[in-house]
Order: sequence, then C-alpha cells, then structure tokens
Amino acid sequence: MSRSNELNALLVDLKKRSPRGYAVGLHIRFAAPLITAHTYDERWLRIYTSRAYALRDPMVFWGLSYQGTTRWSEITLPDPFEIFGQAAGFGLKFGCAVACGPLTSRTIVGCAREDREFEDEEIEHIQAIVWQMHDLAQPPEELTKAQVEALKCIADGDRYIAAAAKLGISESALKARLASARERLMARTTPEAIQRAKDYRLL
Repeated sequence: MSRSNELNALLVDLKKRSPRGYAVGLHIRFAAPLITAHTYDERWLRIYTSRAYALRDPMVFWGLSYQGTTRWSEITLPDPFEIFGQAAGFGLKFGCAVACGPLTSRTIVGCAREDREFEDEEIEHIQAIVWQMHDLAQPPEELTKAQVEALKCIADGDRYIAAAAKLGISESALKARLASARERLMARTTPEAIQRAKDYRLL
C-alpha cells in the first residue's frame, strides 16, 4: 500500500472515532501545515477560516505549547473569542486534541463529538492514529534526479510533450516520473507536488 493510501486509511479510521468530525494539521512549519484534512461542519469551517481563528484558537496554542493529548475541557488557556463556545453551536461540544513532533514540524489534531467526553481509551486510539499519520507524512529529504528534472520542466511551463522531448524520454516515461514524484511528496496533483517540493527546498 502506498503512503498516500495508508494516510487515507488512517483518516477513515479517525473519522469513525470522531462522530462530529476532525481537523488535522500535519507538520506545521512557518505557521502553516504541509498537509491538512478536516470533516467538521462546513458552516463552522467557513466561520473559522474567515475570522482567522487558527491564530486565536486555544487548542492550537495548546498544541504548539505541549505534546501529548488533552480534552478540550481541560485546556485552560484564554479563549477571548469564545471559539469553543461557538464550535459547540455546530455540534462540536466535546473534543480532544493530540500534538506530536518537534516544534519546527508539529502535528496538531482535534477531534469532536456531541454527546459526551472522549474516554481515555478512545483518546489513546486517536493518539496512535495521529502518530502514524505524522510519521507517514514526514517530508522526504530528497527526490531522485529524474523526479526533480520532470518537476522542473513542468514548473517552468513546459507541456508534457515538450518536457519529454527536452529530457529525451517518452511522454509515458515523463508521466511515470511525475507520478512517482507525486507519490513521494504525497501530493494529489503535479502542481501540488511542485509546490511541496519548493516548500521542502527540494526544487
């Protein structure tokens, strides 16, 4: 199974354990995660995004300050914007948070439910899933020369036929190189792979 498929399988498992959704930020660097995923109510996500609550969220601050797990109700950091209270209005009444990894590449995940607090055993399962996702999403330290060349051609604006001719390979070989680069970078599209390669300083 590819890393992308493994990550997707873990997200499916996380969804089963988070009745009112989850928000995942993997390898947060320079204030932005390299990979995100979420299943919270879209109405709440629109409010959260439009009001830049990620910069004000007590759960995020907790995740940047500590590693481990906690219930939202146990976070004692100030919440002047009443983010937890607003979230509860969309069914996110109880939640837990997991944070792991070095501060320079921190992963923070929040999971929610409406009916009751998460039990210790449930939080342990969620933590195990988060650790696996963090490890799977670890940015690669390098790409192959062939992958870099293929990505650079497309990044420079070459179409597949022109890029293949420039590299002296067939168009199908070029597509294979791009596909392997996408898999290595856990990107869904070639433009996303190019951006990630630049973010990782591999391109």
